[in-house]
Amino acid sequence: MKVGVISDTHDRLPTFRRAVALFKRMKVDALLHAGDYVAPFAAKLITPDQLDIPLHCIYGNNDGERKGLKAILPGIADGPMTLSLGGRTIVMHHFIDWLKPADYATADVVITGHTHSIVNEVKSGKLFLNPGECCGWLTDRCTVATLDLDTLKAEIIEVHE
Repeated sequence: MKVGVISDTHDRLPTFRRAVALFKRMKVDALLHAGDYVAPFAAKLITPDQLDIPLHCIYGNNDGERKGLKAILPGIADGPMTLSLGGRTIVMHHFIDWLKPADYATADVVITGHTHSIVNEVKSGKLFLNPGECCGWLTDRCTVATLDLDTLKAEIIEVHE
């Protein structure tokens, strides 16, 4: 099972659109968004009528319009979110520092965002993954990730125009 992972889209529609189009071309089986959409208008790019795959998403610290986001993304929740996909346990929270070790003790994968910095490393038998920033505001790079749940390997992808 291949999963698309994205975070920190921060209302930047051009990069967000390109990332969603990339995931569609790659035919990922699900999409995980680790927060910081910012406004509901941006979240409309990943509504159920825009995607025909499961979406799992959490709030970030810049998601102030929670009521509006919830109306567009009914499944959005506060982290940490624990889910089972492809026989793996995934824990997702916007910021790694908000997680306690007990939150991810049984996880195979820990997905975060917030820092806008890429993390793709195995520690203590768990894959820790931060896809970086989709918006490109801080690094001038739009990055996302694909996660292969069969091999537990992630690939960071730079999304270009």
